[in-house]
Amino acid sequence: MTTPLRSETLPVREASDILLVRQLVREWATALGFSVFDQTKLVTAASELGRNTLIHGGGGTMLLESVVKNDRRGLRLTFEDKGPGIADLEQAMTDGFTTKGGMGLGLGGSKRLVNEFEVVSRVGEGTRVTVTRWT
Repeated sequence: MTTPLRSETLPVREASDILLVRQLVREWATALGFSVFDQTKLVTAASELGRNTLIHGGGGTMLLESVVKNDRRGLRLTFEDKGPGIADLEQAMTDGFTTKGGMGLGLGGSKRLVNEFEVVSRVGEGTRVTVTRWT
């Protein structure tokens, strides 16, 4: 069972919030002892998912949690919005697919940067993406 040790919620409502998301994730990852390489992976995933929350979901929140499972420490990020949801999740996970003119690497690219990845999306209700990276 994964146990949260500490948590903080950050709004993702405007472009400047993405910078705060990146900064906070890096600070927490550093404090948990992640290597620079793993910090970069987490910050990149957070940036992509934060941008998706803002652009596709119309804004939302990021829940940041330091977690422990057995003897492993990790960082779990949950991005949630109340936007239109994702009609075709399989297609959205495909590299190159985009609805807003971006590079189409957000979801699939983020999944490759973390150890655990989960998306729950309902059309007309919103999307929640939860990712975890372990030290």
